[in-house]
Amino acid sequence: MPHYSGPLLTRPIGEALLAARAGGAREWIGSLDLGRSSGPALLQADTWQWHGQRYPYPSPLKDRTIYFWDSDAFAPVARYAGALIKLVPTEWGAPTFEIDGIKMLPTAKESPFEDARRKVALVEPRGKVVLDTCGGLGYFAACCLEADVAHIHAFEKNADVLWLRTLNPWSPDPDTPASGGRLQLTHADVSEAITQLADASIDALLHDPPRFGIAGELYSKAFYDQLARVLRRGGRLFHYTGSPNKLTSGRDVPREVAKRLEQAGFRAQLALDGVLATRR
Repeated sequence: MPHYSGPLLTRPIGEALLAARAGGAREWIGSLDLGRSSGPALLQADTWQWHGQRYPYPSPLKDRTIYFWDSDAFAPVARYAGALIKLVPTEWGAPTFEIDGIKMLPTAKESPFEDARRKVALVEPRGKVVLDTCGGLGYFAACCLEADVAHIHAFEKNADVLWLRTLNPWSPDPDTPASGGRLQLTHADVSEAITQLADASIDALLHDPPRFGIAGELYSKAFYDQLARVLRRGGRLFHYTGSPNKLTSGRDVPREVAKRLEQAGFRAQLALDGVLATRR
């Protein structure tokens, strides 16, 4: 699916364009791709121009929403198909996404991209073949690419998440020269697709599943056995668990995960907001 290359607006950006026009400016300089770059937009009375294309000034925009040009108007980067899924701006530039209002990436203390970079560093991807089990917006994959990974297999089950990726300039595009053919992104359920991967064919693993209540199979001993099968001996795995409140959930999910990984053939320890494990 080709990636979108038009402007992305948020409420502050829309207001800035309108304020610049109201002030008589002929040009506004800022970012129209969520902080990936900065440049000029040429302002006229009824339209503004960016990268050679003309656009109408937006109607009032909502907070916590990103808008893209859908050929007729600026529309929210959101879809509803049993659940509302949307791309959500952050103060860091790189967006997060939500499913039915539940934020899927941490953003309170740092950019979700920087958060991904710290986690990817734990598995030392340089020159390795990496499996990214639940690709999401692709920040793990992007950080692996910048760290000179040899190849990364990424799976994503949700078609709407794959659509969000095509509109997010922070999500890596497998078809661009920057990816260099190293990123293989597959629309599939990794709990099924992993059975087709060869034994010991993966050097490092990144596992960022939805929370346990949504995808319990991705926390199961049977799935961890598959991870152990495809990962070579000595290979590292980072498993995101988050830090669910033990007082309200009654469970210590990180320690449960570590114990189950040990049973599957890993040495495991708590690290960051998850578990770092090494294949024995």
